[in-house]
Amino acid sequence: MRPRLAAIDVGTNSIRLVVAEVEPDGSYRVLDEEVEMTRLGRGLYTTGRIGRGPMERSLLAVGKMRAIADGFGVQQLRVVATSAVREASNGEVFRREAKRRFGVGVEVISAEEEAQLAFKSVQRHFALEERSIAVVDIGGGSIEVILVADGVINQVHTLPLGAVRLTEEHYKSDPLEPKHWKKLRRAIDASIEETVGRPPMATEVMVGSGGTFTNLGEMAQCDREGRATQIRGYVMSRADLARLLDRLRETPLGARRRLCGLNPKRADIIVAGAAAVARLARHLGTQRIVINDRGIRDGLLISMVEDICGGGAADRQPVQDRMEWVREFARKCRSNERHCNHVAELALQIFDGLCGPYELPTAGRDIVQAAAVLHDVGYLINHARHHKHAYHLIMHGDLRGFSPGEVELIANVARYHRRAFPKRSHENFRRLDKGDRELVRQLSGILRVAEGLDRTHGQVVTGVWCDLGDGSLRMLLQAAENPAVELADAERKAGLFETVFGVRLLLEWTGARARGKRPVSPPGRATDRRTAGKRS
Repeated sequence: MRPRLAAIDVGTNSIRLVVAEVEPDGSYRVLDEEVEMTRLGRGLYTTGRIGRGPMERSLLAVGKMRAIADGFGVQQLRVVATSAVREASNGEVFRREAKRRFGVGVEVISAEEEAQLAFKSVQRHFALEERSIAVVDIGGGSIEVILVADGVINQVHTLPLGAVRLTEEHYKSDPLEPKHWKKLRRAIDASIEETVGRPPMATEVMVGSGGTFTNLGEMAQCDREGRATQIRGYVMSRADLARLLDRLRETPLGARRRLCGLNPKRADIIVAGAAAVARLARHLGTQRIVINDRGIRDGLLISMVEDICGGGAADRQPVQDRMEWVREFARKCRSNERHCNHVAELALQIFDGLCGPYELPTAGRDIVQAAAVLHDVGYLINHARHHKHAYHLIMHGDLRGFSPGEVELIANVARYHRRAFPKRSHENFRRLDKGDRELVRQLSGILRVAEGLDRTHGQVVTGVWCDLGDGSLRMLLQAAENPAVELADAERKAGLFETVFGVRLLLEWTGARARGKRPVSPPGRATDRRTAGKRS
């Protein structure tokens, strides 16, 4: 018998169940779905607590959905809660009661996990390659925004702009008076500007999930075709959205409930939700909005199927070690493979030469190698700030075999392979503990020098030896010809290295040496040594 799974999404506005059967190819077939709009978050954003009525309705809905799932004989049930339970001061009471009354364990997932699940759903059902898009999931309490370049996550943002939250905070009349409408727009714009800032890339296409997007798509389809049919993949323009928003905000609540394509139970919160989507589309420069009617539950089911089937896509070849996942991710980002792998080799040689004298942790070897292989992935977004884009891409990349802490170290080392030194004023660096901050500084210093040693991308420097002296460190370079450009660039980039290791770096070309005979430190004599770019 094929495995059966069920997922329940406990949202701020509604609770949704999907029951599915796993197919042999790793896909799944939906057996049943259920949705109840319990308004768990009603009043939460003014009181900070889940109200007694919404809590009871939501608990009963979870119990009913648990019974449906049991009826299908599911092997696994996952129940996740998002913004409302996460933020409510009595969210733990909801979890405890769900467990006591119905035997249901409710996982409270982070905003980052919400975004990842929404992205999984879009990744499964839409072609993301060769495109820069925004994946957006709007719920009752928050909006998750995932900026994606050629199928790779660049940035993830969470904004407190859910449809229920905005309605409770700003909906003072119905229809909205002009002054209240302006205040709502200003609040949305301020939140977007503060959180998202200047978009790192043009995002012409937005793929949206959540009830707000689904209802807007169905309304647009009604306007165009007279009725709402298949909504998944439906495309509307930003102009379509603007026209819908104007009509919605000018229509009284009673009349809104009768509009074709709009769920009457969502009529009271649709204006605020549509306003948030429209202002976000404007900020990102989005021209087309594609509807995904699945979202977080779908992403949750995909994760569960992957756990059963042993991981990613069916056509992905098995990878033997975690460093191969790093190389695969670099290829996905279209990095210069020869250059980045060569920089990694040079960085490892420098690391090995310093490991003993400076007691560098063994774990740092894989960190600096991975960071070197990935240091240029940010070019996928743009050149000017590619080191910063590399940080975000790596943080959200599929680096299997590395713990979240290791991924954060790799991302930081790649982030600091150029430009500013690591600083406590940088949020990404400040989050690390003291020991990890020192390691990032050391490995970033090594990576900067290694990257300089392949400035021409010609792999001219083929070997590095380190010889630690009194207040200085000689770095002897193997190359068949004078690597003048590489020496000059490595010297220019040596500032962080010299600061963190407390030495004066001396770069010397030793000519061509036999491969495979690299000593821990070079011989003491300096015969046949032609020096170029030596620091003075």
